[in-house]
Amino acid sequence: MARPKIAQVDNPLSLDHQVCFALAVASRSVIALYRPVLEPMGLTHPQYLVMLALWEFEPVSVKDLSGMLQLEPATLSPLLKRLETAGLLRRDRSTEDERSLAVSLTERGRALREEALKVPPAIVERLGMDVDELMDIHARLTKVIAAAKDPNGPDHS
Repeated sequence: MARPKIAQVDNPLSLDHQVCFALAVASRSVIALYRPVLEPMGLTHPQYLVMLALWEFEPVSVKDLSGMLQLEPATLSPLLKRLETAGLLRRDRSTEDERSLAVSLTERGRALREEALKVPPAIVERLGMDVDELMDIHARLTKVIAAAKDPNGPDHS
């Protein structure tokens, strides 16, 4: 596979030309839009991500949840503890493997899903962008994430 061409720019170190800068600002800006939408639910954005995973896959081991969310267990553990204290989930020893913690939702955690159904449309509205355009951005970001994770790059297979 041929190496992609890199466009020549007047100043390759210009902040405005840095992909990392655009991604960092976009990330902070979009996450900030979630804050007022999630606040009435009693969730922070990272807690919302945990809940999304659990609404889809519960019960799940802490290890698997860590992989899904791409968070280190040391980062995930305090999130789980706060959600457990809030009465939204339980952490129990797995019946298959005593060394593993299984995370499952409480009835309150499951019920919160109904309120969470309002979050995606509220964010789309706040962004003021077409859903197709947002799905295109999602696909492109997914491609960027995969490329960044590949230690050898796409042409070093």
